Amino acid sequence: MRNELVKRCHWPGEDPLYVAYHDDEWGVPEYDPRALYEKLVLDGFQAGLSWITILRKRENFRRAFDGFDPQKIARYGAREKKRLLKNAGIIRSPAKINAAIRGAQLWLDIMEEPGGFSEFIWKHVDGKSRINHYKRQKQIPAKTAMSEKLSKDLKQRGFNFVGPVIVYAFAQAVGMVNDHVVSCHRHAPCVKLMSQPRPR
Repeated sequence: MRNELVKRCHWPGEDPLYVAYHDDEWGVPEYDPRALYEKLVLDGFQAGLSWITILRKRENFRRAFDGFDPQKIARYGAREKKRLLKNAGIIRSPAKINAAIRGAQLWLDIMEEPGGFSEFIWKHVDGKSRINHYKRQKQIPAKTAMSEKLSKDLKQRGFNFVGPVIVYAFAQAVGMVNDHVVSCHRHAPCVKLMSQPRPR
């Protein structure tokens, strides 16, 4: 059971699922290329919705999308698209489903390049997390010059639902930036994780 006296960012509220996501995942550096693809796709599905909506459906998404295995998703055709559009456990948006499939195909292409998908993403912060020290939630930007550049890079490659606001939310989630407010109990642990050598 989580300590209710612990100080944290205000955005998870009291929802246990949201609090667990905040405490265990958000802001932890992620370098695994498959996991980065999954997070980018889910942030794309979030467009126009709240993150908690996606979080509550995440396990359904994982089952529906073959564990977010890009090699499988890249081969999805009309039958798989029809199956996904009938799945009430996910967001049934044809455009977002098509974007996820196209993203998997692009992921495979980028994985053939030096450094693969992880380097493609992390080069936008020079491979090292940016540590912010915001005191209040309202100080945290919705997008930055970095997310503008990453968004442009993704769009030029052919990705969809990767606007600079979506991409900044993605960057926060995967620990490219530490946007826990300084009073949050996760700020210092994330700083420590971000200072560790990047796995090779």
